[in-house]
Amino acid sequence: MKEIIFSAATILLCVANTHAQNALSIPATVTGAAINLNVQSGTRNFYPGFTTPTYGVNGVWMGPTIVVNKGDSITINVTNNLPVKTTMHWHGLHVAAHNDGGPHQSINPGATWSPTFKVLNRAGTYWYHPHGAGQTDPQVSKGIAGFFIVHDAEELAFNIPHTYGVDDIPVAIQTKAFDELKQIAIATNMDTALFVNGTLDAYHNTPAQVVRLRLLNGSSLRSYYLGLSDGQNMHQIATDGGLLDTTRTVNKLLLSPGERAEVLVDMTGRAGDTVYLRSYASLLPKGVYGADTLGVGVDSVVDYGANFRNGADFNVLQLRIVAPTTSPVTTIVTTLTSMGAINPAAATNTRAMVLDTFRMLPMDVPNRAAGPFAINNKSFDMDSINEVVYLNTTEVWTLKNNTLVAHPFHIHDVQFNVIEEHGIPVRPEMRGWKDVVLVMPMDSMKFVTHFADFADDMTPYMYHCHLLHHEDDGMMGSFLVVDSTKLTAPNFAIPTQTSLIVYPNPSNGWVTLQYADAIKQPELVTITDITGRQWFKARGNHQKWQISTSAWPRGMYIATVSNAQEVATVRFVVE
Repeated sequence: MKEIIFSAATILLCVANTHAQNALSIPATVTGAAINLNVQSGTRNFYPGFTTPTYGVNGVWMGPTIVVNKGDSITINVTNNLPVKTTMHWHGLHVAAHNDGGPHQSINPGATWSPTFKVLNRAGTYWYHPHGAGQTDPQVSKGIAGFFIVHDAEELAFNIPHTYGVDDIPVAIQTKAFDELKQIAIATNMDTALFVNGTLDAYHNTPAQVVRLRLLNGSSLRSYYLGLSDGQNMHQIATDGGLLDTTRTVNKLLLSPGERAEVLVDMTGRAGDTVYLRSYASLLPKGVYGADTLGVGVDSVVDYGANFRNGADFNVLQLRIVAPTTSPVTTIVTTLTSMGAINPAAATNTRAMVLDTFRMLPMDVPNRAAGPFAINNKSFDMDSINEVVYLNTTEVWTLKNNTLVAHPFHIHDVQFNVIEEHGIPVRPEMRGWKDVVLVMPMDSMKFVTHFADFADDMTPYMYHCHLLHHEDDGMMGSFLVVDSTKLTAPNFAIPTQTSLIVYPNPSNGWVTLQYADAIKQPELVTITDITGRQWFKARGNHQKWQISTSAWPRGMYIATVSNAQEVATVRFVVE
């Protein structure tokens, strides 16, 4: 691994560049039924006298904003012009697993991946970024990220700002680390350089009216406790998954990596003023990356205390208030949309996710603040399926954090409602749609979600920590969404003409393998799970085999039977 060196001059340069000298970059928009994204490499000159290699989409740094409407059918052509594999994940979007852009949809150099899907999400602020196995942090840090904005008729009808880049402003906040040669560094906690939309030390000319800030924490590690420098309140209208039912008045807002929030700020009558969007890191709870303390004693993070941003308040974006537009929004909307939260009583299954350190070898002593970390004591494996859920079911997931660092937990495919934090039920008005939630150290939370529309017994979705080096180091799992109404032998038999049947499917503690044709009798039966681990093997000339599955973990299993005529395979599920 490359040694990362930071000089006093490097840190002082980062401290000095806080007077907002660069106009905020507003990403270009792309829209339409066919959207082309060209992933490429290039260079930028962030610091005088230094050239920094970068990645970007439709450019050499960062990516354009995709703008679509709910109900649109779109094809996104992602062409990889990098010298390495990449992926592209539509963070927060509800799409089929093979369109999700996770590690299983890698794009080779020179290749184009073209997912086609109908936009099913409510109006909201989503985003896209690479999601390769072990390569998310390097590629996001080097610049591959962009907004994905969805509109719908209901949202467009509200009296809220809608003029992109003027009073409807995308704000992607990222900190990055640079080494002595001003190359973007990955294996370090010295993320002292602050970017907004890829702009260092940014300011924005903001009209003196109600403005909408689409806040995205696109950082690899850092959480932000955002507020305005003059103490003015903000009015939150949306969470990760879209609009709330009523506007929430907040003075400060905690945003962990991957999370989004939309807020309205009233600047009416303030032309000529300057206000800062500020991170009040001195108020962050201990254990959240960015707070003054992370871990204790031997369970601590190397160089954490040397990062001047940790535990210190700092400006994120300077807002220079200028004259209002010709048709300004001047009032704060209070009533929004029916959010349609899920009733936890509808849940038919519960699932536990334990966030903990991971021992790769028996003699390992993991660091409870620095890792390595895993979920349910399993590190990510491309060939493993960790969980199986059923289509059209509602589940309650409990997240238990046994470490000394807060983990932002993200799940693909679905949005969820948080129903419990710190062992206490949340107020109904706090149940906005989410796809990322920050689980505090030595604490727990619960959410309820519903799996609908998409099932695939072969292609998984992901769940993981959105601290990107945690994800890259293996703090991630995969799950299949399976349509239980199709779990019958004719649908799962390989080859399709086999006369092998399996029942009941899903198994209820026992499973029966049987040939419908009495002439065919198995000679060898083996059963493995999706990972290839063998759970049953036996020989014998029986037309019917009854096998106990009561001690087997939940999940998908593959039974293979052979005789003189054929080798047949059938899948079934153990609940």
